[in-house]
Amino acid sequence: MSINLNKGWQIFIHAAVWLVLIAFFMLLAHTTGKVSFSKLAIIFLVFGVVNIGLFYLNYLLLIPRFLDKKKYKLYALAIISTLILSGLAKYGLALVFKSVILVRLGKDVSVGIYLFNVTFTSIIFVFLSTVLKFSIDWFLNERIQHDLENQRLTAELSFLKSQINPHFLFNSLNSIYSLAYQKSDTTPEAVLKLSEIMRYMLYECNDNKVDLEKELQYLHNYIDLQKIRFGNKAFIDFEVTGEVTNQQIVPLLLIAFIENAFKHGIANDAMAPIKLRINIDAGKLYFFIQNKKNTHNRDASGGIGLSNVKRRLDLLYPRKYNMEIRDEADTYTSQLSLVL
Repeated sequence: MSINLNKGWQIFIHAAVWLVLIAFFMLLAHTTGKVSFSKLAIIFLVFGVVNIGLFYLNYLLLIPRFLDKKKYKLYALAIISTLILSGLAKYGLALVFKSVILVRLGKDVSVGIYLFNVTFTSIIFVFLSTVLKFSIDWFLNERIQHDLENQRLTAELSFLKSQINPHFLFNSLNSIYSLAYQKSDTTPEAVLKLSEIMRYMLYECNDNKVDLEKELQYLHNYIDLQKIRFGNKAFIDFEVTGEVTNQQIVPLLLIAFIENAFKHGIANDAMAPIKLRINIDAGKLYFFIQNKKNTHNRDASGGIGLSNVKRRLDLLYPRKYNMEIRDEADTYTSQLSLVL
C-alpha cells in the first residue's frame, strides 16, 4: 500500500486486501470443515467487520489521539477497554451462531476458552494496525527528511555558486580596470572575453552539470583573458589529453585552481610557466596545476576559491574524488581526480 497514493486509491486497495483475505479464509474453512458456505459467509462477514473495525479504530483513532501524543497510559487503557468490549461483542455474536461457533465435536466451548481465543485474535489485529501505522509514519518521515535534506543541499549549492560569480567578476574587473588605466589597446578584447565568460556563467551553468567540452572552453577563455591582462606576458603550459566526447561535469569547478595560480603565483616567468594538465580517461578526469610561488604576495589565504571547491566536491561527488594540495617552498601544486 503506497504512501504516495491518493486517498481514494488507498481506500480501494485496503478494501480489496480485506475482501481477498476474508474470501481466502472462508474457502480454507469450507474445504476443511463441515460448515456450509452460506453459514461461513455470515460468520466471516460478521466477525470480519468486528476485527477490521478494531484494526481501523486503533489505526485511525487510538494511535493518533493517544500514542502519537505520548499519552501511553491513556492508550493502554483505551486498548484494554477496546479488547474487552470487542470480546463481549464477539461472544454476543457467537451466541447467535451457537451451533456453529460454540459447539465443537458435540461439546459446548466454554466461555473462558472462547473469550481467550477471540481476545488473542483481537490482539493480532491491534498489533498489525500498529505495525502498519508506524511503518507508514516511518516511511513518511524518511521521505520528509530526505526532501528537507535535498532542499538544504540545493540551497547550500546555490549559495556556493553565487559566491563564484561575484568573486570571479571582482577579479576580472580589477584586471580590466588595470588595462583601461594603462590605456591598453587590448581593453576592448578583454571586455569581449569577459562578456563571453559571463554569458557562459549566466546561461550555460544553470543545470547541475554541463558538457565537459563547454567547461574546457570556458577555462580557455579565462586563460586568454589573463594573458590579455598580462600584456601577453603570461606563460601557461596548458595541455588537454584524452577524448572529450559527451562527458559532463559540475560547472565552474576547476576555475578556482586556475584563479589561485594566477592570483598567488608567478605567471610572467617564461622559465617557470604555470603548468596545467587535464587528462580524460575512461570516465575519469585528472586535473593537475602547478605554479611558482610569489614570495612577495602576502595574501596567502586563497580567498573563498579552494574551500568552495572542496565543499562542492563533498556535496556533488561524495566518495568519487580525490584532491591533493602540496604547498612547498617554491611551488604550489593542486591535483584532482574525479569520476565524471
